[in-house]
Amino acid sequence: EVQLQASGGGLVQAGGSLRLSCAVSGFTFDDYVIGWFRQAPGKEREAVSCISGSDGSTYYADSVKGRFTISGDHAKNTVYLQMNSLKPEDTAVYYCVADILLFRVWKRHEYDYWGQGTQVTVSS
Repeated sequence: EVQLQASGGGLVQAGGSLRLSCAVSGFTFDDYVIGWFRQAPGKEREAVSCISGSDGSTYYADSVKGRFTISGDHAKNTVYLQMNSLKPEDTAVYYCVADILLFRVWKRHEYDYWGQGTQVTVSS
């Protein structure tokens, strides 16, 4: 059974940091693209970042470039999203997704698997 378990959210002041984790099971990270999406109340779902398990290539939304870093631990089958210099506008539910095809995740925002979200709240 494929599962993606996101964790690490919380409440932080503006300028602070959080690290989200996405533990995957039921498939090998090597063969998939893992992405982080977020959705705030009343706003559209936004693709934040993704990483290719096969070659390690990474992608970021302009809104988080230079502040967020995505990485993967193949031994632990876990993907991390290090979030620094957090802003109130980063407040959202963050969830991780998985798919075989990069363009589906990053360009079309489509994916075969997703997990439950973790709440990130940044206070001003």
